[in-house]
Amino acid sequence: MQPDPSLDPATLAARFPPDFTWGVATSAFQIEGAVREDGRADSIWDVFCRRPGAIADGSDGALACDHYHRWQEDLDLVARLGVNAYRFSVSWPRVQPQGHGAWNPRGLDFYERLVDGLLQRGIAPHLTLNHWDLPQALQEGGGWAARDTAQRFVDYARGVARRLGDRLRSLTTHNEPFVQAVLGHETGIFAPGLQQRAVALQVAHHLLLSHGMALRALRADGVGCDLGIVLNLAPVQPASESPQDRTRARIEDGRLVRWYMDPLFRGSYPADMLEEFGADAPTVADGDLGLIATPMDFLGVNYYSRSVVGASGAVDPKALGAELTDMGWEVYPGGLTELLLRLHRDYPVPALYVTENGAAFRDECVGGRVDDPARTRYIARHIAAAAQALAAGVPLRGFMVWSLLDNFEWASGYAKRFGIVHVDYASQRRTPKASAAWYRDFLLAMRQRAAA
Repeated sequence: MQPDPSLDPATLAARFPPDFTWGVATSAFQIEGAVREDGRADSIWDVFCRRPGAIADGSDGALACDHYHRWQEDLDLVARLGVNAYRFSVSWPRVQPQGHGAWNPRGLDFYERLVDGLLQRGIAPHLTLNHWDLPQALQEGGGWAARDTAQRFVDYARGVARRLGDRLRSLTTHNEPFVQAVLGHETGIFAPGLQQRAVALQVAHHLLLSHGMALRALRADGVGCDLGIVLNLAPVQPASESPQDRTRARIEDGRLVRWYMDPLFRGSYPADMLEEFGADAPTVADGDLGLIATPMDFLGVNYYSRSVVGASGAVDPKALGAELTDMGWEVYPGGLTELLLRLHRDYPVPALYVTENGAAFRDECVGGRVDDPARTRYIARHIAAAAQALAAGVPLRGFMVWSLLDNFEWASGYAKRFGIVHVDYASQRRTPKASAAWYRDFLLAMRQRAAA
């Protein structure tokens, strides 16, 4: 395959402003390990991993990338890339083991060291409060299906912000509430492994409610960093122009996009989806929708592929004839441009960040090298798609590659590798891949343009 000159690092760099945010992203449960050290208690994912058959390779997050002990080495890797931002999450059961009440000083100390280590390296910390690892103690009291968990989350948010908020560039409440609600409580393939649509919809409501409540509390406390939420979004396209396919695509768009975007930015759930969900629709108390619509500073978007839907359901990506990642997802960069343009057109979003974009491919370390041309091209093409949206007037402020490290990929275990840095799980040796070298060269071109 001939190289695409439009994906040349210097050519791409010329399409972005010098103050654009560039980063890499991780999450606590996927990389930290040390699940029984220094006072950390179980999360719902620790418990879910013990369920026979829940994880494809029978693994768990007990060791993961051992980031809890190797964080300085990992931050050095981040610094050598030349990024100016690092998105990470706090493990709630590490800092507040029961999800309420007593705080764990050793857990808070770890994140303080991490934040200070980033600042010492000239990298802005972007913290996520909830990347799916709810304390198991709260799950035993009803978890996100219980309204009280929203208040517990507010207390958690305030406690973390008291300790770290003065040094953060941004603070995100939740990562991908759709995944937590639907995959965790409707299909049951993620923790906590429940299968009830009505429960999933109530969970989604409580996640959104806790987001709005937390934003109001943090602003009242004087937290000065940017505040927002991260959604996993995708364009949902009908398989044909038939009325049946178009109707089904609109419903699926309602489930994935409008069910979250409408209450956040319009103060209401979409009427057609309330009708679609019927008796399963969540209980919404007076004032809830006003809280959910509390103005935020930014929306984070996690984008990996589009969804093509027919009257009978989602179309198998293999049938589309396109390149697929190791997750079986279609490589479709144009969907990112389409999505960002739609969000900007349809909602009053003040600023947008691509908070995750990346791909799993089968690669291995041979002779101290990891060549991953498919991943390199995937990232470059999606950066180009982001540039197209930016040129069309979208208020896009940053782009973060998922992920820094190969890691525990949830129900897939360690079989799927998303990292731009290879991890040998037996030795914990880190080896930057060719995609990391491309990203480093791209960021160097950005810095050279800014200095010119």
